[in-house]
Amino acid sequence: MTETKEAQDVVLRLSGITKRFGALTANDAISFSLARGEVVALLGENGAGKTTLMNILFGHYTADEGTVEVFGQPLPPGLPGAALAAGVGMVHQHFTLADNMTVLENILLGTAPLWRPGLGRGGARQRVQQLSRDFGLAVHPDARVATLSVGERQRVEILKALYREARILILDEPTAVLTPQESDALFETLRKAVAQGLSVIFISHKLHEVTAVSSRVLVLRHGRLVGEVATAETDRHQLAELMVGAEITPPAPAEARPGATLLKLEKVSTPARGNRTGLRGIDLELKAGQILGLAGVSGNGQGALADLLSGLETPSAGTMELTGETVTSWSPRDALKARIGRIPEDRHTTGTIADFTLTENAVLERYAQPPIATSGWMDWSAARRAAEQVIETYDVRCPGPETRIRLLSGGNMQKLILGRVLEAQPMIILANQPVRGLDIGAVTYVQERLIAARDAGAAVLLISEDLDEVLTLSDVVRVICEGRLSPEFPRGSKTPAELGQWMAGQGFDDAA
Repeated sequence: MTETKEAQDVVLRLSGITKRFGALTANDAISFSLARGEVVALLGENGAGKTTLMNILFGHYTADEGTVEVFGQPLPPGLPGAALAAGVGMVHQHFTLADNMTVLENILLGTAPLWRPGLGRGGARQRVQQLSRDFGLAVHPDARVATLSVGERQRVEILKALYREARILILDEPTAVLTPQESDALFETLRKAVAQGLSVIFISHKLHEVTAVSSRVLVLRHGRLVGEVATAETDRHQLAELMVGAEITPPAPAEARPGATLLKLEKVSTPARGNRTGLRGIDLELKAGQILGLAGVSGNGQGALADLLSGLETPSAGTMELTGETVTSWSPRDALKARIGRIPEDRHTTGTIADFTLTENAVLERYAQPPIATSGWMDWSAARRAAEQVIETYDVRCPGPETRIRLLSGGNMQKLILGRVLEAQPMIILANQPVRGLDIGAVTYVQERLIAARDAGAAVLLISEDLDEVLTLSDVVRVICEGRLSPEFPRGSKTPAELGQWMAGQGFDDAA
């Protein structure tokens, strides 16, 4: 009788799942089950095989070996529609949204025929707005996805899965762009749903989230299931060691010794673009040998500031100075000449070119400069040597420099971008969400490199929606809200709760 009850409680079973990409074995004979009303966390380094495994479950990939059962029935391989029909929902780490459609249309896509008049928008809009309120996922239903920030797009992905009433929910880094308050609200709602029978596979590199919401943890390493532990019987330190196979020591930056002001903005404003907030009369100084951390809810002007520093935006009001000289002409080429290194928010869309090789991506921003170019001609041997240098120095795990970068994990893409930037020895580093979606080992590595660049004299602007990261790395912290900047707060002078109040606009209102 007990065995029958346990069998009834199992809603998902993966048996002997193996997936190969050429010589690479991404998943190696992985087996596990998920029970009704259970939250299982899936941990592993970038490239460990977590997302591949979930893509097999959701039908995006077909396993070379093994089977998947949902509610006791075999799941046809390679059919996302079959997974959806079986009650499996997935919030992807990398977005699967149609940029030319609205938020509401993206949520409804696949739930009703596109030719249906109105698509039942009235009731659907009310339901989406209710879900937005319940989960703290603010986004306008009629906004076009192309105009949304990365954080807002992530909210749409979460809403899309919740709208379809999935009974098994796969969450692949769902809180990467949420504030602590928003994450807490999401977890609280998930707890209520789990109590009513929802089953969740939770993929996150934030170990405090794993210990807060899961009942069991599975650990993948190099495509194999190497550990399984009850969450109540472990802690973050043990999970980190199990995940990477070694002890992880978080960075502890020494006190900064700031030097000259390298970039200065005075009363700078930029125009709003669609639903994206512009800057509103901000003052900002970036100093040599200092990390300035910028905290804020996604969509509050971070994108406008990043575009300004990258040369993609120019001030509509105010002045901009570089090393004491007023900037009168500004473009991406000018930003590169000014030795501004750019770690972009979206490594897929603006950080790399998917079908270019690692070699081509490694020299994207200096292909016309010596030693990559000589007398106007590109030296491919020199380009390859530059790529090999980045691969070796920054531990980019890949088959080789001629690999197309789209085949790499997110963490290895990020390390290539980091190497591309730092090898150019920039004067100013724009680090926009530099560790989003990275495992704890890669996070530590990237953060140590940014600290080393600071100590070598670079000015670093760290834009992050992860308060832990901001508080760990930043010498001074500022908050951005609706295009406005808070005063500077020295490291340790504000608690996360106090910064959260500024992120919600309260500090600005009190100061007004």
